[in-house]
Amino acid sequence: MDNLEIAPLRNLNDFLWTSARFQVPDVKDPTRWANRVINNLLYYQTNYFISAIIIFVLVGLLHPVQMMFGIASCVAAFSLFVYTSNNQTQFRRFKRQHPGVSMVIVCLMGYLLIYLFGSVLVFFFGIALPLAMIFVHSSLRLRNVKNKVMNKLEYVGIKRTPMGLFLEALGQEQEGGS
Repeated sequence: MDNLEIAPLRNLNDFLWTSARFQVPDVKDPTRWANRVINNLLYYQTNYFISAIIIFVLVGLLHPVQMMFGIASCVAAFSLFVYTSNNQTQFRRFKRQHPGVSMVIVCLMGYLLIYLFGSVLVFFFGIALPLAMIFVHSSLRLRNVKNKVMNKLEYVGIKRTPMGLFLEALGQEQEGGS
């Protein structure tokens, strides 16, 4: 973590426009395709991060109320899960002592979930759309010489970036020889 560097922002010409070259990957060779994706994730990581934030904010601006409800309901569901998993004996005792109240709570939670489901979908769309865009771009974008040199530097350990650490934690390391 001492020599962690933020990858530079690549210009739009290199990322999308005139100097960018795109080609459909060979799906019959998944190893080569995965190598292309990993290397593009490493090279364009700052561009991908900024693009993801922009898309998430745009979805939030198009559906602000649903996005806030979606975020709130996901946080509430996670908090409820943590609370009940930490206090299971108390939760079971309450269900045995107050079965009617427990049934009403379950019905209200079911209704709330159905109501908030649309908002949760908008929230997940705000997350899934940027991830899909990143995957499609990194799959289609052909690598250039600069991309290959920078990825070699990261591979030999001279330069460590957040995406490199993230991919390493997922067990997705790049190949040294390509």
